[in-house]
Amino acid sequence: MAQGGRTGLVALVIALLFLPFLFLSPLLSLVPNIATAPALVMVGLFMMAPISKIEWEHFDQAFPAFLAITLMPLTYSITLGIAFGFISFVLIKLLTGRFVEIKPAMWITASLSVVMLLTAQ
Repeated sequence: MAQGGRTGLVALVIALLFLPFLFLSPLLSLVPNIATAPALVMVGLFMMAPISKIEWEHFDQAFPAFLAITLMPLTYSITLGIAFGFISFVLIKLLTGRFVEIKPAMWITASLSVVMLLTAQ
């Protein structure tokens, strides 16, 4: 995926490859949870590489990233961690008077995150 996949052909091939597993998914229940732990540890390890690119000296960049990174394991929810990261990014930019740096997609994502948090049960 890092090499390309801009034509949509990659998505089509992946969809076709996943199609048989709609019917074979009950077989996945045969795999014990403990067998998936090493794969999850490796995924977590690979996800740590981009952390070195965070500008830790800039509070408006560092705090939302730190919040997302710490809340994911503490809440057992990737969704909550990312949502609080988006919301804190927008709030920090607003409170520091740099709201012009907030892109429209971030406004939408942070707004939807707030709606998700307010409607969650």
